[in-house]
Amino acid sequence: MFVANRMSQNPITIPPDTAVTKAASMMKAHKINRLPVVENGKLVGLVSDGDISRVSPSPATTLSQYEISSLLDNLKVKDIMSKRVIAINADATIEEAAYLMERNNISGLPVVSGEGTVVGVITARDILRAFVNMMGLADGKTRIALHVHDRQGAMEDISGVLAKDGVNIDSLVTYKEADGEYEIVIRGDFPDLLLSTKHLEEHGYKVVHTVEIR
Repeated sequence: MFVANRMSQNPITIPPDTAVTKAASMMKAHKINRLPVVENGKLVGLVSDGDISRVSPSPATTLSQYEISSLLDNLKVKDIMSKRVIAINADATIEEAAYLMERNNISGLPVVSGEGTVVGVITARDILRAFVNMMGLADGKTRIALHVHDRQGAMEDISGVLAKDGVNIDSLVTYKEADGEYEIVIRGDFPDLLLSTKHLEEHGYKVVHTVEIR
């Protein structure tokens, strides 16, 4: 699953000389909290609502509204933007995007082409939506979760057991546990979930959770 298929395309961008007040108005109007800053077609920075908040006078200021507006009108995005921007290529996977967001404690990434042109934005919400789709929660598919020892041939064995039961597997996801074992979540069409559960456990796999959708 690639970033290009999950990102928001044609993102709103601004040049470095944009006034901070205009950037703030654009974020509010479009209900977004960050804007890629582009110059000569290339990504040169990122400005967020947090950046704007940091340079805005506090509510306790003695400045008049006119003075505040004048101050911010003279302040440009290039003066407050983050210049070391973490971006991701459009042909990267969403796993890579999620990894970058988690490691850097950010909720969104500009997406660039191989030439460095901004082609989209991917957010934590996009990642969550992809996860929901991947797990089949919106598709009405039966799901089964089991614990598996890390051993060669386990996947082939599990697939063989389910194939004999006529199970049509739509997706399979593995999670490595702290004890070195794996939790495997399988979603698909199960003709007889109880029977498949019984057969898996007879082969030594511990079924820990099932959700049957009919």
